[in-house]
Amino acid sequence: MKARVEGFFDPTTWTVTYLVYDRPGGNAAIIDPVLDYDPKSGRTSTRTVDPLIARASAQRLTVDWILETHAHADHLSAAPLVKRRIGGRIAIGERIDAVQRTFGTIFNLGADFRTDGTQFDHLFRDRDTFRIGELTVTALHVPGHTPADLAYLVGDDDAVFVGDTLFMPDVGTARADFPGGDARQLYRSLRALLALPAATRVFVCHDYPPAGREVQWETTVAEQRARNIHVHDGVSEDQFVQMREQRDRSLQMPVLILPSIQVNIRAGELPPPESNGVSYLKIPVNAL
Repeated sequence: MKARVEGFFDPTTWTVTYLVYDRPGGNAAIIDPVLDYDPKSGRTSTRTVDPLIARASAQRLTVDWILETHAHADHLSAAPLVKRRIGGRIAIGERIDAVQRTFGTIFNLGADFRTDGTQFDHLFRDRDTFRIGELTVTALHVPGHTPADLAYLVGDDDAVFVGDTLFMPDVGTARADFPGGDARQLYRSLRALLALPAATRVFVCHDYPPAGREVQWETTVAEQRARNIHVHDGVSEDQFVQMREQRDRSLQMPVLILPSIQVNIRAGELPPPESNGVSYLKIPVNAL
């Protein structure tokens, strides 16, 4: 069975959230849902995720999974909100514990913050398989951007959701300079993804289109191997690492990295409210 895929684009963070299902009235997964956050006011909203929830309800879908490809540094996760509204188990890769330990230290979250991934409903290991109704899904560990990145391969090599590894061919690949990132690991993860069959549909988590191009989020393995500006066929590991590390040194930190990470390592939950009922986010000074 071929997966049905619908993308919901957030222009503020350039993020695509996916609704993946087997058939109308069947079963679904939601991948990388976005909670809107205004850094000027500190307010959250559900503008981006509301249409997705409405669509899942209109299609009479049973949401089995809310899948995170990694702990994002550019948007807050709406996974808990989706779970409360329409169900689903929140899942991520088992190496999230390494990310939690790193950022638990950076944010000084203390002994009460668990670094074993138990904030999530399920932790996937490399090559674990699971189901979305009639669809079989394989979790693929693709570290490099972070230690915990997963891609989700749906069906008989029908579609792969690559998170922050590959972007559209004219944009390239993800950065590898966050704590725990590694450009060599990223290259090897990318080549593993590009070893999938040429016709496999590739769904990216972000698009940053060059001037004159509309936003896109679907490509193929064949297109990536032929045209990806960073990792097309013929680019060696050393060439990629040199390019990636040089490019990463020129990049600024994402606008929402500080609020996003401390929420997303908690499976999308805000920090526990303090005595006045308000949740507070930390800003570590001179720590990154």
